[in-house]
Amino acid sequence: MKHSILIGFLLLVSAVFVKANPAGRGFDKADFYAALSSDKLEDINDQLTQVRNSSIIEKDAYEGVLLMKKSGLVANAKEKLSLFKAGRAKLESSISKDNKNIEYRFLRVIIQEHAPKIVKYRNELEQDSQLIRDNFKSLPQFLQQVINDYSKKSKVLKTI
Repeated sequence: MKHSILIGFLLLVSAVFVKANPAGRGFDKADFYAALSSDKLEDINDQLTQVRNSSIIEKDAYEGVLLMKKSGLVANAKEKLSLFKAGRAKLESSISKDNKNIEYRFLRVIIQEHAPKIVKYRNELEQDSQLIRDNFKSLPQFLQQVINDYSKKSKVLKTI
């Protein structure tokens, strides 16, 4: 009897937890994009923790982008390169698994547009930008707004 009450209680608590904390486990895209536009290492690290603790399908892509962003905020050259390479591998892997994902292409545009020339990560800027333009109207409203906001500062997405 006590076991069935305990099991019932645990099921109730877990149901409340799942409802309050769905698949993203507290992950919020608005917070992700705010951190990505920030130049504060603390914001990037906080968001990296959120992404790593989430179960979202975009996890590797988001983590990759945040690692590349972080690479521009750390002082040590060796760490910069290591973070950038690790992030690039995660993002490129995500794109190769889902090459029609426009959000991944947008994230790559953000990084490529700001990546130092020395890392040679600018090859897909025009292709990705065109893909974003061609598919813009079919994107979720939130992502359209994020792209619109970014395009105000972008050199390659000005025509959105």
